[in-house]
Amino acid sequence: MVPNHPRTAISSESRVSDAELSGLDRATEALVAFAGAIAVGTPALLESAVAGAVEATVSSAWVDELLLQSVLMVGYPRAMVAAGMWRTATGISAPATDADASYDRAEEWNRRGEVTCAIVYGKNYERLRRNIQALHPALDIWMVAEGYGRTLSRAGLDLRRRELCIMVQTAVLDTHRQLHSHLRGALHGGASPAEIGAALRVIEPLLLPEVRQRVFDLWNKLRADGNRGAAS
Repeated sequence: MVPNHPRTAISSESRVSDAELSGLDRATEALVAFAGAIAVGTPALLESAVAGAVEATVSSAWVDELLLQSVLMVGYPRAMVAAGMWRTATGISAPATDADASYDRAEEWNRRGEVTCAIVYGKNYERLRRNIQALHPALDIWMVAEGYGRTLSRAGLDLRRRELCIMVQTAVLDTHRQLHSHLRGALHGGASPAEIGAALRVIEPLLLPEVRQRVFDLWNKLRADGNRGAAS
């Protein structure tokens, strides 16, 4: 369950400066803000995020992909509420069909899921698979085929933006281990440290104080470890 948050909307006063957001283009900033709002789930915040996405002319294809992948991170209820608010506010209809929805493509989902999951987890990929199998073999299969293959390998949104959105949702949810994985995943997916820091600053007002401390402590540690590795 997502905890009660002290803010229900991101006011203009709470927005970070242009300099702090220099790592993100305007559309990606708005997409990341929408991802955080979906994880929180309050109507006022979702309305604000939808308005921000419209103002920033975020691609409707990007938003569709964010809504679909949010099912993985925050569940059907919040994803469906957000989808309804997006459709109502914009008047943009859902596509009539989706070629990637058919279970006839299950083998392809598994193949591309293995590739995408390996990119996100890098050298930790095999260990991840063993750890998930130890939790339950079905979880491992579903994670790769349904999660990384069926959903996160779809066309319409690049892996860099997908991982930035997942990263901020795990931050809002205060799922520390998953945040750790997807901070690294964002880097592996092509995001720069500046983009990651900017994305975290976008959703910083949504985090409870103790969560905010954990999130930025973790990011600062990973960034410092990366700098030491690069210097060695």
